Amino acid sequence: MSKIEKKQVVIIGGGASGFFCAANLDENKYNVLILEQNSDVLQKVKISGGGRCNVSHACFDPRELVNFYPRGNKELRSVFSRFQPGDMMEWLEKRNVEVKIEDDNRVFPISNSSSSIINSFVNEVVNKNFEVKTQQSVQSVIKENNRFLVKTKTDEFVSDYVVYCTGSSPKSLKILEQLNFKIIPLVPSLFTFNIKNETLKDLMGTSFLNAEVSIPALKMEESGPMLITHWGLSGPAILKISAWKALELAKLNYNFEILVNFLGINISDAEDLFKAFKENNPKKAIGTSKIFDITNRFWHRILFVSKINLDKNISQLTKVEIQLILENLCAKKMKVTGKSTYKDEFVTAGGVDLKEINFKTMEAKNIENFYLAGEVLNIDAVTGGFNFQACWSEAWIIAESLNNLN
Repeated sequence: MSKIEKKQVVIIGGGASGFFCAANLDENKYNVLILEQNSDVLQKVKISGGGRCNVSHACFDPRELVNFYPRGNKELRSVFSRFQPGDMMEWLEKRNVEVKIEDDNRVFPISNSSSSIINSFVNEVVNKNFEVKTQQSVQSVIKENNRFLVKTKTDEFVSDYVVYCTGSSPKSLKILEQLNFKIIPLVPSLFTFNIKNETLKDLMGTSFLNAEVSIPALKMEESGPMLITHWGLSGPAILKISAWKALELAKLNYNFEILVNFLGINISDAEDLFKAFKENNPKKAIGTSKIFDITNRFWHRILFVSKINLDKNISQLTKVEIQLILENLCAKKMKVTGKSTYKDEFVTAGGVDLKEINFKTMEAKNIENFYLAGEVLNIDAVTGGFNFQACWSEAWIIAESLNNLN
């Protein structure tokens, strides 16, 4: 019996989706070539989570999981029903990469090093004798007689199947436009708010466990941990709101008003706490009064912007002064005047229109044997391992689809 000739797969992009797809392809059926334009592969995986690699999130119900995706939630429901965070954790542990679930449900390798994840992917690809070529910038993809001609600056490759996992670079999207894909314009998602406000001045690093942030103009509110940075405000509460309202905030040119509740409790509840403390400690100086769960530095800053002397006796405060303190704590208006991308977690909204994709296989509807996954698609999530999980799940589905072809 003659040996079955292997088909050729070219994976464009040596990042999370591309490598995980290759790691799951059947080496008995396919020769696989990964083309990466940079000098190193898996760069985003390497720097994710401060180098620890936030590989996924411990949410195992697809119906709940999709709620973390501002774009793609409907389409990902079926994807996650086939490969979800529990499957990814099992995949890694089968390859001797132990993972842990942290208190906030983010999943990391026990080693606290992204190299554990990278090595598991690279080892799979090497063991299958697949080829990886770096510094190969793809210039065009042309379909000819049921095969693809992939041109880089220096080479040409012929392939039976193409897996397109380039991330959201404008150049890679232009190649897709030439193939008649509909592209949704790119805008940043997951960014911090630039704010110049006396309340935040010189308080970089001050954090709040459960703040509430709303954008009145967009009728949007989020809650969660928040952090004062050198530029303004960051942390999950800010990042979530930036992701869910990425398109609207781009239209506002990142100039808008926010309402911040640093305490994360109703202003009337804060008033009750204040009054109770005042009754029990009538002779206490306001500057040394520990009424709320905030740092002394921030408390003093609130008193400063409220124009109240730190040495003033708490029983001497007027109703107007108390109300001003409470408003600065629970309903502080601030003007956002720009954005900063969030460290290494930067992602974009926009990319290939999801109507172009068959999510049962991740194959393009308009080009047979052409598959797409990862950030090139108009799918993005809040921070916490969700963006990587979409990459793993989509890439796994492509590999399964190809492996099951006759």
